[in-house]
Amino acid sequence: MNRTKHIIKLLVFAVLAVVFYLISKGDSFDLKTILSESWEKIGWGGIGRICLVIFGVLALQYLVLLLLSFVKSENHRVRTVMTLTANLVRYIAIIAIIIAVLSLLRVDMATILAGLGVIALIIGFGAESLIADVVTGFFILVDNQYNVGDIIEVGGFRGTVTEIGIRTTCLTDAGGNIKIINNSDMKNILNRSDKSSKAVADFSIPYETDLVKLEEKIPALLEEIFQAHPEVFKSAPVYLGVQTLNSSSVDLRFVAEVGESDIYSGARILNHDLFVGFRGLGVECPFPQVDVHNR
Repeated sequence: MNRTKHIIKLLVFAVLAVVFYLISKGDSFDLKTILSESWEKIGWGGIGRICLVIFGVLALQYLVLLLLSFVKSENHRVRTVMTLTANLVRYIAIIAIIIAVLSLLRVDMATILAGLGVIALIIGFGAESLIADVVTGFFILVDNQYNVGDIIEVGGFRGTVTEIGIRTTCLTDAGGNIKIINNSDMKNILNRSDKSSKAVADFSIPYETDLVKLEEKIPALLEEIFQAHPEVFKSAPVYLGVQTLNSSSVDLRFVAEVGESDIYSGARILNHDLFVGFRGLGVECPFPQVDVHNR
């Protein structure tokens, strides 16, 4: 669907370029006369060459994109280069079509390129953010701050980098929400993919529980949890001790080493297995307790 949209847009822009070129050939605009004179100059051969350039460049573009789609790698740096290359191919294809079509229409490219230099200078003053996005995107790639597939946090939004473009970066969070951020706004980035993360679980037990005897059985329980989920936990969860003494319960803290992508699922699994394991050991969840004293 996206490819069809790109083709339609390119054809529309090409037709508009031809129309405005033909309009510029005369002081007055007479569509019938202009079309008649232009057809005599261009003819079927010229139309064929223009179509050949357009569809040839598009075919080459999608051939390159097809070849890139076959490159499957778990390396985040390689995926980043593939994504950026795909974006560059699209931009280059558009520029190549415009230049080739204008050349076939016998437009003086030297004059146009000279004029584009002046236009680019004018646009540059009014599009500082655009230039900043492009330059920042270049340094992000050179400095290897993050890559496609990394989990990063920026501006309070945590998500996986799904695409790094020339101007923008796309992040997708755990809920499937996509946030597009200009490269110039990618500041104070927290890259959470460089090291392992910790899944934390606090489990409450009643005060009546014999904590000393329970602590003797905890290592075996944690080893069972690790053996049941080796794809999530990188090592056996660790019991850190008593976290807090609440009014009706004693809170025990457990942590497990996981990948950043499993930080939430790891905590849920740890909570579930601790609940089942403690119940198997005869430890039930605490209930609110109130002591009433009468004088």
